[in-house]
Amino acid sequence: MLGIEHPVLQGGMAWVSTAELVAAVSEGGGLGIIGSGQAPPEWVREQVRKTKALTGKPFGVNVMLLSPHAEDIMQLLAEERVAVVTTGAGNPGKYLPLLHGAGIRVIPVVSSVALAKRLVRSGVDALIAEGMESGGHVGELTTMALVPQVVEAVEVPVIAAGGICDGRGMAAALMLGAEGVQIGTRFISAEECTVHPQVKEMIIKAKDRDTIVTGRPTGHPVRVLKNKLARQFMELEDSCAPAEEFERLGVGRLKLAMVDGDIAMGSVMAGQVSAMVRRVQPAREIINDVVTEAEKIIKNICSKVVV
Repeated sequence: MLGIEHPVLQGGMAWVSTAELVAAVSEGGGLGIIGSGQAPPEWVREQVRKTKALTGKPFGVNVMLLSPHAEDIMQLLAEERVAVVTTGAGNPGKYLPLLHGAGIRVIPVVSSVALAKRLVRSGVDALIAEGMESGGHVGELTTMALVPQVVEAVEVPVIAAGGICDGRGMAAALMLGAEGVQIGTRFISAEECTVHPQVKEMIIKAKDRDTIVTGRPTGHPVRVLKNKLARQFMELEDSCAPAEEFERLGVGRLKLAMVDGDIAMGSVMAGQVSAMVRRVQPAREIINDVVTEAEKIIKNICSKVVV
């Protein structure tokens, strides 16, 4: 469907998934995905064209539907004819005629069976079922519970995400019925990823309990690595602060971490698998390691099955 060598998608992470990483992932046989976040259309077009200059392989763009620029970005993506658009925070249904008319595959991220069914009825091409182990905005269901339920509920291909960073995770996802995986946190440690070096170092040093979910009272919970900012968010929760206080504290914090390297007061969005990320590697090597390990595990399992 996507014209890629390996069923590995790189998560579209704002301030993380820029042209350099995206092109490297696509060149490595996966699907690189630009993270548009809240960026203006001109920045997105610049990233799309830069990626095209770096690779002739398919790549995608993630669009947050709550962005004030979502409509303009969808229009430019149709003009640029990118291969894939992934979406979050809403229903991309109204954009499907535009995107499908440009030959673009549309693959939303879902965190529940109800949303998955609704989006399939609207005509999307596939789904990314993302469990709460992931970094950034999260739902309530774990990947292990969510993926098989979504697979059973819909007829389109399902890509598993959340808590996947190696071949063991990929093999498990395929066993649950997924057609492929989306990996985010491990690609932050890719050599080609342009995030600040201190962010990569923080992820590599992380332990198993070093992430926390903040912002639940706002209805938009976010998983991040624990730091001073995260503690301030938890203090707001404990004091039952109004939503405006959460919004005020959160403005600009993702860029502060990922670009400026402030790992104390910036928002370091990363998943629970941070503790499994050991070192900085080229994106191609990450993909090869994941796929090779998954193949070995699946072959080993199949050899032990007694019919």
